[in-house]
Amino acid sequence: MNVIRLYNIKPKEKLGQVFLIDERVLKREVEYAELSSKDVVLEIGSGFGSLTKFLVEKAKKVYAIEKDSTLIEVLKSYIIAKNLEIIQGDALRITFPEFNKCVSNLPYVISSPITFKLLKHDFEKAILTYQKEFAERLIAKPGEKNYSRISVACHYYASVRILEILPPRVFYPKPKVASAIVEIVKKEKPFNVDEERYFALVRDLFSHKKKTVRKALLSSKRIELAKSLPSNILEKRVFKLDPEEIAEMLEYEN
Repeated sequence: MNVIRLYNIKPKEKLGQVFLIDERVLKREVEYAELSSKDVVLEIGSGFGSLTKFLVEKAKKVYAIEKDSTLIEVLKSYIIAKNLEIIQGDALRITFPEFNKCVSNLPYVISSPITFKLLKHDFEKAILTYQKEFAERLIAKPGEKNYSRISVACHYYASVRILEILPPRVFYPKPKVASAIVEIVKKEKPFNVDEERYFALVRDLFSHKKKTVRKALLSSKRIELAKSLPSNILEKRVFKLDPEEIAEMLEYEN
């Protein structure tokens, strides 16, 4: 909080700015990442550097991405480190530098698109903070209410687990919901598919996740696929489909 007062930092609601300020939690995030002097770290939404200052102490290199020009100036003044490179820009639009670990207190307003973007990258481990509800979607299983498109993507690309739940009091300003620290470890893909076709189908299906597969496909204008799939799959609800079952559906496409 001293830095916030010193630089008169006022969180911008339109950017979804909420800062994790409890140093005990910040240090645990770094510990979860198991950083060494060989690691190159990507931090998305570095803010004024509350987490950055601990990352630069452990890693070989830290790339800190921040969109807010005001916070970039604070970051440059607050942290002086030769192994820190600050990148001003929108994390959803810029090309990421090469990294092997990602440690970030993500802006919650971009949780879904930034996670999809990260999952497609080659890295070892990510330690990320999300809203608790979103974190539960990442680990949801078929048939559960939180099972969604992002659940399928996580199953395909990584092993995911919730490490701890964070109360609002460790943030400034205090959010109205609980948060969670999540570990994402990249893994060998469980099956071989044309990823563009697979995730296009996943997107179309989960746009109608409570419908039967038949109705979801018809609503998505996938008429031929709806005609060719066996009835036991067509009558299944989308949110009950295993990721592997969706992959098998591609075999019925012309």
